[in-house]
Amino acid sequence: MEIDKCIEYMKNKHNGQKRKHGTPYYEHPLSVSNILKEKGFSKEYQIVGLFHDLLEDTNTTYEEILEITNKEIADAVKLLTKETGYNMKEYISKIKENNIARMVKLADRIHNLSEAHLASYEFQQRYIKETEEWFIDLAKDTIFEEDLCNILYKLKNKSRKEN
Repeated sequence: MEIDKCIEYMKNKHNGQKRKHGTPYYEHPLSVSNILKEKGFSKEYQIVGLFHDLLEDTNTTYEEILEITNKEIADAVKLLTKETGYNMKEYISKIKENNIARMVKLADRIHNLSEAHLASYEFQQRYIKETEEWFIDLAKDTIFEEDLCNILYKLKNKSRKEN
């Protein structure tokens, strides 16, 4: 299970997809994985960071992820996948029970917050509210608590100044 092979797999699966602001989609999971690496998390966490959107946004199956990684990674990716009509309280509650999923979700939120200023004012406000409602608590007493609070503060200030 080499990181480079996982990066290529993820890039291939997200091929042609773009973020809302036009960048290639694969750059997002790569950034999430790099945030985890910078914080000293293991290869397993980094791979979940690379794969966290595969089940939700591509034709990748749980079985495919299981085949190329392991059950721990595949299960964490599955927990991070929002099902149609999901309930946010249940979704976050399940993530809290799995440390890999929790850390990857926090790295994901931090990266998304760092780019939220590129979205509409309305999106920014919804994202700020959702972060305050669900993610501050999720980050409590973790290596990401301070980072999440700082990036949220910056987005709130930037959003206020622009509108």
